[in-house]
Amino acid sequence: VPRQQELSFQGVYRIDGDGALTLLADDFAQPNGLCFSLDESRLFVNDTERGHIRVFGVEANGDLNGGAVWAATEGTEPGSTDGMKIDSRGNLYCTGPGGIHVFDASGELLGVIATPEDCANFTFGDEDLRSLYIAASTSLYRLRVRVPGLRLF
Repeated sequence: VPRQQELSFQGVYRIDGDGALTLLADDFAQPNGLCFSLDESRLFVNDTERGHIRVFGVEANGDLNGGAVWAATEGTEPGSTDGMKIDSRGNLYCTGPGGIHVFDASGELLGVIATPEDCANFTFGDEDLRSLYIAASTSLYRLRVRVPGLRLF
């Protein structure tokens, strides 16, 4: 859906505890999903329009450094880079062409969880966090995975 932008760029921001807003990166075409590495030393941000995932180092004060392309969600099937999560082993899952692309901690593609229709987002669920709930164009899917998701609390 075309929308008129208020700014001349699309960026990634940080909101501090006092409400201060800080621009951290302004060179994205369409920043979308984001997640931290297991130790929170790296921040992954995907760019829907460019179909790739970038990685930033996180400094002690919350600033970012780096920003190189870490991985790409490639394929000829329908789908785009959107929802993104990390599992309990540090594997990164990101929607993309054909389904959910799974990368190891170094950015190597482990495989694609094929979906029968475009999917935009997903979450790990059930008590053992080994069910992947996938929100697709017209349906909600559930499948079991070998590696559980990351328990946040």
